[in-house]
Amino acid sequence: MTLMLRRSILISWFVVGWLLLFNYESLRANYLIPLTGRPLAKTRLLFPPSGWIMFYNIDRSYGFAEVYGLRGSTPEKIDPHAIFETRGLGYDNIHRNMLVGVLYRDRAPAFCDFLRRKFPSYDAFAVVYGQYPNFVDEPGRIIRQVAYRCQ
Repeated sequence: MTLMLRRSILISWFVVGWLLLFNYESLRANYLIPLTGRPLAKTRLLFPPSGWIMFYNIDRSYGFAEVYGLRGSTPEKIDPHAIFETRGLGYDNIHRNMLVGVLYRDRAPAFCDFLRRKFPSYDAFAVVYGQYPNFVDEPGRIIRQVAYRCQ
């Protein structure tokens, strides 16, 4: 066996092992523990796909943005995946609350132009801020408020 072949085999085994360990740690808390019904070992110093930032400043309240297309006076919620089409496999910016960035008033003109080009079948758009005031104690209570409208 040549040195290059040995090296390739070792690297391949390392990658397979790393992927198995990484997927185990990513699935352990939400899928494997409920499936087995018992606690499973945690891998030290191995974090889920978002890493440290995923655990920064966790609060009971949670805010998000929604976009509604208006035909006449009838609002229709637009799927965020249709607004920002993410092509990355296994990485979903929408579920990471990417859409909340459109709530800033200085981004409204550019975002409105984008919506008009992308969805010409709507007469107007409403960008709505939604908030769970206390997600732990009242998970069903959502307060929605129109941030701005695109005419």
